Formats: sequence, structure tokens, C-alpha cells
Amino acid sequence: MGLPGGHVTAVPGLTRTQQLHALGNGVVPQQATAALRILLDRHTAHALPTAA
Repeated sequence: MGLPGGHVTAVPGLTRTQQLHALGNGVVPQQATAALRILLDRHTAHALPTAA
């Protein structure tokens, strides 16, 4: 998922079910980065030019 090894599995006391639940509710970092880049590109493309 693009997370460092042990990000969830090395947390003491979490059962496998809890680990899967935590990962299932997470955002994949690469996907979040791509989404933000797309939104920024769209925003920049539609921005009004500034006066010089």
C-alpha cells in the first residue's frame, strides 16, 4: 500500500482483524498524492491571470 513495513502490523496489541480494519479505512499515500496533483492542476488551469 506504499506504507513502511510494520506500519500497522508492528503495533503491539492489535489483532489481525483490527489491523485489517485500520488498513481498510486508510488512504493509499500514492493515490492521495495523485488526487491532490490533479486537483491542483485543474485549479491552476482555471485560475485567472494576475495583473503585472
